[in-house]
Amino acid sequence: SLVAFGIVLAFGYPVSTALTVSGSLAQIGEFSFILAGLGVALGLLPEEGRDLILAGALLSITLNPLVLASFDRLGVWLRQHPHLTAWLERQGSKELSALPVAGEEDGPVDHAVIVGYGRVGSVISKGLKAEGLPVVVIDGDRHRIEDLRARGVPAIYGDASTPGVLEAARIGRARLLMIATPEGYQTRRIIELARQLNPKIDTAVRTHSESEAAYLERQGVGVAIMGERELAFGLMEYALHSLG
Repeated sequence: SLVAFGIVLAFGYPVSTALTVSGSLAQIGEFSFILAGLGVALGLLPEEGRDLILAGALLSITLNPLVLASFDRLGVWLRQHPHLTAWLERQGSKELSALPVAGEEDGPVDHAVIVGYGRVGSVISKGLKAEGLPVVVIDGDRHRIEDLRARGVPAIYGDASTPGVLEAARIGRARLLMIATPEGYQTRRIIELARQLNPKIDTAVRTHSESEAAYLERQGVGVAIMGERELAFGLMEYALHSLG
């Protein structure tokens, strides 16, 4: 697992990906049963060796859920320490420059802070930039952050649900917070931290649950949008027009 973790980092992937790959490779695959049987049949492996391989495979398969659970907790802990995460990724990928969590001294004012630069966040950011509106992006993917910075887009590397990252995005001087990631537990924490730093900030949130959308609306969020529901509304509107 440690070797796989290091190899994935060496190819420039983020720590989260390295944890997933190394956790998945922690168990011995069922293919080892075939190899062990073939080795015995060809006289290349004694039967005792086959038994040890099978015992090790069964043990690793049994323990793998615990390993994955521990890796999940490790991932959460690393997200709470963005400086350490950045150091690990920098050590694993020498061609990438360091990405500090803190932003420049002269930051924007009355801007939109966009959390997550995936399929949703990237469209929002490009639309706002096209209208000449100031934007700061927060994302946990170093490749995305470095690409954004190379294109002149203010971008902060880190997890917005951990203290210090929203401050780096100048949330205290922002006008709007847009959360384009669907993780409910992170969304609530991000909103809580943002309101502590800027009680008057407006918020727009993406969610995948009607119950979560209802909860966020009760908490005073400006708008909580569930992608599947909005997609259904759009298709239904077209269907109604088509059918007269």
